[in-house]
Amino acid sequence: MFIDEAKIWVKAGDGGNGCLSFRREKFIPKGGPDGGDGGKGGDVYFETAEDIDTLLDFSGKHNWQAERGHEGQGANKSGADGDDLIIKIPVGTQIWDADLDLMLKDMDNPGMKVCICKSGRGGRGNKRFATSTNQAPRKTELGKPGQERNIKLVLKLIADVGLVGMPNAGKSTLISRCSAAKPKIADYPFTTLEPVLGIVELTGYRRFVMADIPGLIEGAHSGAGLGFEFLRHIERTRVIVHILDINPTDGSTPADNYKKIRKELEQYSTALAKKKEIIVVNKIDLDADGAKVTALKKKLRKKIHPVSAVTGEGMKELCEILWDAVKTIKTVE
Repeated sequence: MFIDEAKIWVKAGDGGNGCLSFRREKFIPKGGPDGGDGGKGGDVYFETAEDIDTLLDFSGKHNWQAERGHEGQGANKSGADGDDLIIKIPVGTQIWDADLDLMLKDMDNPGMKVCICKSGRGGRGNKRFATSTNQAPRKTELGKPGQERNIKLVLKLIADVGLVGMPNAGKSTLISRCSAAKPKIADYPFTTLEPVLGIVELTGYRRFVMADIPGLIEGAHSGAGLGFEFLRHIERTRVIVHILDINPTDGSTPADNYKKIRKELEQYSTALAKKKEIIVVNKIDLDADGAKVTALKKKLRKKIHPVSAVTGEGMKELCEILWDAVKTIKTVE
């Protein structure tokens, strides 16, 4: 199951209480104070892990709390510190303070680690309060409470190439053809209900990550269809591959479908609309004489790459084009 958003409560450990104690030794009738300090609680950290792909671990567990510090003891023994809580999250997760609606950190690189809640300090034992005028203090301190927060986690997939297009344009077939990904494929719209990642392997040990995004429809930027939930997953992609069905079965035209999806991208995010775009016309096996592809080129006046994800025609050339585009952008970055 692909979970890309979760709300949790996190709390750092409270500090341990200071100890009230006096020396009790044989033949020493008036021993002084020897109450130790409490230990500090554990901090709460978030750390990215490359072997985690979704926020599924948070769907059934909403409360996350670090260990509290141990109490101080007699004989000047300080309490042990509480263990830190390290919460593993996928690369590409944004950490938000749910109450303030404020993004605290964008965890967009592997191995990132950030402290979200600081622990409470341990309380002082009565030994700390001994003075020349107060040699038998009975004063101690309670441990300080640890920070707590309501956190919203939002996952944005990190991929080099993102596939967009109308439902049933053939995105799932395309990603299954050029990678080892196995998305659901059927002859009806919205077969892809969640993003799918695939690694495209090329000769010379070259590779890039491709993401199949559920089909978009008109109004997706405002919540129509499935697009509103998943448009954010192509915000991090370096290249957008816009897939058009050369022979739509719903009576629409490839040119109109292209304009509709472009409008949705622009209304969702101007930065997203400015990303490098490669237009791919799929299902050319249904256009035997190439007349529809030729007509589309004239209408759009843009460079398009005809392929057939079913037969594999044009797929090798497309993967090389995508690799060159990704490599160029990475070089600039």
